[in-house]
Amino acid sequence: MDPIIQARNVTRKFGDLVALDKFNLEVPKGEIFGLVGPDGAGKTTTLRLFCGLLDPTEGEVRVAGFNASNQTDQVRDRIGYMAQRFGLYQDLTVEENMDFYADLFGIVGAERDRLKGELLPMTRMQQFRNRQAGKLSGGMKQKLALMCTLLHHPQILFLDEPTNGVDPLSRRDFWAILYQLIKDGVTVFVATAYLDEAERCNRVGLLHRGKLIHCDTPANLKAMVPHYAVRHSEVSLEDAFIFLVNQAELQNPNAAPIAS
Repeated sequence: MDPIIQARNVTRKFGDLVALDKFNLEVPKGEIFGLVGPDGAGKTTTLRLFCGLLDPTEGEVRVAGFNASNQTDQVRDRIGYMAQRFGLYQDLTVEENMDFYADLFGIVGAERDRLKGELLPMTRMQQFRNRQAGKLSGGMKQKLALMCTLLHHPQILFLDEPTNGVDPLSRRDFWAILYQLIKDGVTVFVATAYLDEAERCNRVGLLHRGKLIHCDTPANLKAMVPHYAVRHSEVSLEDAFIFLVNQAELQNPNAAPIAS
């Protein structure tokens, strides 16, 4: 199957600082892919490149068959992007925010009503439809942002640490929604700092100092850790992440500074 997301030898620099270094990745349609790394590893830069918000300094980025640098309109028609910061209108209600974004996407009439009738129950936000966005909890704000992102039926969903600071129950609900989207044929690319969330992904990419140091299933990544490297019987994804990052540091101890 041809990849729906692809990066070929992508480097992105900000002046002398390297945010992404010779990055290669392919994600097939219908996968939940998790990009994991510490702050400053290059996760947000990666997502912005895929969304056509940044151009690579070197290499090529393709999304849904289009070049993200010079075919940005075609790419943006096919993707949804949730940034780290809540970007909706605090003084508008849940439904008013949805109506505003529906207007931006040109969704009117019966189609708008149908989508709201699907998305509000799916996210369990029906009872909050008349509440101002600024008065929502962190988890509900993220659900609202997701609903607005989904209004134009994106083929691919890019999420930048979508549950950062969200309570555990809301995180569970959010991931239940993502699994439903996968069943409906949406491809999900999520950057996260939560390794328990990374366990939920089909594959995980470990990003460190702008380099993709490993990319595999959570089970295969854990299998790379020798048992002498951990103090307990069962290797966790956190163990794998720490071990593989330490190995990368040993191989390249004099790495240049990386941009955040």
